Order: sequence, then structure tokens, then C-alpha cells
Amino acid sequence: MPTTPLYAAITLGSNSFNMLVAKTLGGRPEIIAKYKRKVRLAEGIQSDGSLSEEVMLRGLDCLSMFSDMLKKEGVSVDNIAVIATATLRHIANSDEFCRRALPILGHPIEIISGMREAELIYQGMVATTEGEGRRLVIDIGGASTEFIIGDGDKVLLKTSLPMGCVTFNDKFFTSFPFQKLDFDDAKAAVKSALGDYLSELKHLGWHCVVGASGSVQSVVELLNYRQEPASITLDVLTSLQEEVLTQSSPSMLSISGLHQERAPTFAAGISILLALFELLEIESLNLSGGALREGVLQTLAQRIEQVADSA
Repeated sequence: MPTTPLYAAITLGSNSFNMLVAKTLGGRPEIIAKYKRKVRLAEGIQSDGSLSEEVMLRGLDCLSMFSDMLKKEGVSVDNIAVIATATLRHIANSDEFCRRALPILGHPIEIISGMREAELIYQGMVATTEGEGRRLVIDIGGASTEFIIGDGDKVLLKTSLPMGCVTFNDKFFTSFPFQKLDFDDAKAAVKSALGDYLSELKHLGWHCVVGASGSVQSVVELLNYRQEPASITLDVLTSLQEEVLTQSSPSMLSISGLHQERAPTFAAGISILLALFELLEIESLNLSGGALREGVLQTLAQRIEQVADSA
């Protein structure tokens, strides 16, 4: 049986840039390398709607690192997918970013819609997360949050809303020490962004809730570090909010188990999670095994298999 070539899924989020390198084994992608950098692209959105040169260079520098790793891993540029989400969807100079990125990666960037992003997130979750019954999937990104309700492979509802841990950080958590009022303002913004989807989501209902994002991961990592159950509850979030409010430094160094690279957007992520738990009356939430990048990887694997079959 011929060996399938290596392939790579690159996702350019508003908070992190990620790259997964994989090969197909037993009909499924097997990840052999992961690369990630906190680029925080959404931080660079200026008042005129364009991305600042400084943050654009930060993003392009990360792509240079990815390019070097693709060469090191031996991945052909024909076997990569490069997907961009909310920030590149909305900035005024996204064409310039894509133009400058092309010679670095040797492959064009595909900027996907929020709805397509939601589909890929759900596909990535189903492929990597055990469980059955109706599931609500929440993916809190840097500048957008996706909500998907599905049963097995069937998507019943999907949407992408303009709220995220980087944009909320810039709106509500700019002056330290943080106050309860900052969390209240964030909750009001979440309720406003949800709009009619609040009743639509609750009407459809779900058996369990799965979370996929750095915000959810940061809480689960912290719980694992403290040797506590990894299921996120309202009590867990309320307790973490109290810890955030008692910090003496914005570095959040005294919150045990919090990774330093996650600290800058931790308060904003907690504020969104808290609001969603209260508004949607969520009892508990567990971390997804995968999301957008795994969904992109699945799609890429299928495409490469089809090419191989038709050759």
C-alpha cells in the first residue's frame, strides 16, 4: 500500500497561529508535529480598521517559522491548507497581509466565513471527541466566538458572533486592577452579541457542552495543575473570577496553574465563559479533543486521498 504524503493544516486565528503536520494512517490523519505561536493579531486592529505594521510583521514572522518547519518536516507546498478567520475577515488591509504572506509560504491564504469556520470546528470536534447525543460546541477565539449544536455528523445550528478574548481584553480589561464592573460590562456585551440566538440555542437544547479554545484550555490546564476535576462549572468560573479580582499584578503570577502566555487574555476569556454559563444556563463544559485546525486537517486529508485515488 503506497504511503500517503505528509500534509499540513495552518490556521491563522485572531489570537494564535497554529500548524499541524500529519500523515494518513488507517484512513485517519495522524498528527506527527504541532507548531503554535500567540500572535494576538486582533491586538493590532487600528481605529481606521487596518492592521498595524508592527502586528502584521509579528504575523508574517510566525509564517516564516512555519515555512522553515514545513521544509524541515518535508511537506510539499501543494499539500498544505492555510485558513484565516475573524481578524483577517474584517481588517481593511487583509489583501496586503495575504500578498506579503504568499512568497513566505508559497501558498495562498483562504479567508473563510464565520459559518464555514463553525462547520470546520464541529467537524474537528466530532473527529476527536468521544461522546454522543446532542452537543453544544462553543469556540471562543480572539475576535469571534462560534456556536454549533449538532447530533453526530448533523449540524442543527451554527453561528459566528463578534466577541473574543483579545477584543474583549481591549474593550473591558485595559485598566488594572480589574473590577467586578468590568465583568458585568463584558456580560452585557455577550448578551447583546447573542441577540436572538440566546433563545434559539436554548430552544434546541443539548445533552452536553463542549468547549474548544485557548480560553477553555487555560482553565482546564489550571484545573489539571491543581489536580481538580477537568470539567468546568459555574462554581469554578466564579472562583477564578475572584482570583482575578484579587491579583496584585496584571501578570496574574499568583494564579497557580495559569500558563504565563495565557495570562494576557485570561480575564477576558473568563468573563465570556461566565456570561455564557449564566445566560445559557450551562451546568458544565468539557474540553474538546480538537476544533478548527483538526477540521481543516480532516478536509485536507480527504482532498489528498481523492487526488491519490484518481492518479
